[in-house]
Amino acid sequence: MARIPSLPVVSLLVGASLWGVVWYPYRLLDFAGLDGAWSLVFTYGVALVAGTAIFFSHWRDVARAPWACLLMGLAIGWSNLAYVIGVLEGEVMRVLLLFYLAPLWTVPLARGLLGERLDLRGSIVMAVALAGAVVMLWHPQLGAPWPASRADWLGVGAGFLFALGNVLVRKLSDIRDTSKSLAIWAGVVIAAALYLPLSPTSGEAAVRVAQTTWALWVSVGFAVLAMSLALQYGLTRVPANRAIVVLLFELVVAAVASYYLAGEILRTQDWIGGALIVLASLASGFRKAG
Repeated sequence: MARIPSLPVVSLLVGASLWGVVWYPYRLLDFAGLDGAWSLVFTYGVALVAGTAIFFSHWRDVARAPWACLLMGLAIGWSNLAYVIGVLEGEVMRVLLLFYLAPLWTVPLARGLLGERLDLRGSIVMAVALAGAVVMLWHPQLGAPWPASRADWLGVGAGFLFALGNVLVRKLSDIRDTSKSLAIWAGVVIAAALYLPLSPTSGEAAVRVAQTTWALWVSVGFAVLAMSLALQYGLTRVPANRAIVVLLFELVVAAVASYYLAGEILRTQDWIGGALIVLASLASGFRKAG
């Protein structure tokens, strides 16, 4: 008899699946005239308001370590901003795979901020992730690996900031996950708001578009809230080595969605580099569980 997946595993699958397709409504909002920064202000604003209404008392945890929570929230906030702008400007899977270079950055960041020693397995993780990056970013004209577009830079930057945010999350081990989520939602709103002066959309135009697309961005906001809670529930109950395997389902969903919804096809070079990056993510997960 087939084993029925547990609720925590199902929660991870749901969260990963939603993250694999969430880029599409952001593209729809962008086509309607609401660029990435404005879309994040509205969607994460919904998540922040709704989350505060549900977990208002959990802000007390944030108040115990306000600066650490602010730094963590802003790191992940800028990561989200870079990722969303990246998938609006470039190929979804390419940006997502470059985002998954996070293990490459996590090892040295954990060494510097948490004092974790670099062991042999950590060195292998870095080497495999770096090899994947070299393959994906190899520029024949330059004879060296180099991002080919601003979207590539944003994908790499988003992965680095996400790794930094995750290391800071581990430093806040005595704070509840829901409290960290409140700080993250606030961080995304703050980061996107700070970027608005560079946005191609004026405030007046953004308000007009928001009035006609409110059903979409409100829905995305509640989806962000649901994704965050689902992932938190799963990650606190599923061993890290199993969780990373489940979360990589996001790449499968994103690959299928980007092909059918955006007609995107990756080069062989991208698939090979991406496979190495995925392997590094898997190795990173097993390392954390050890």
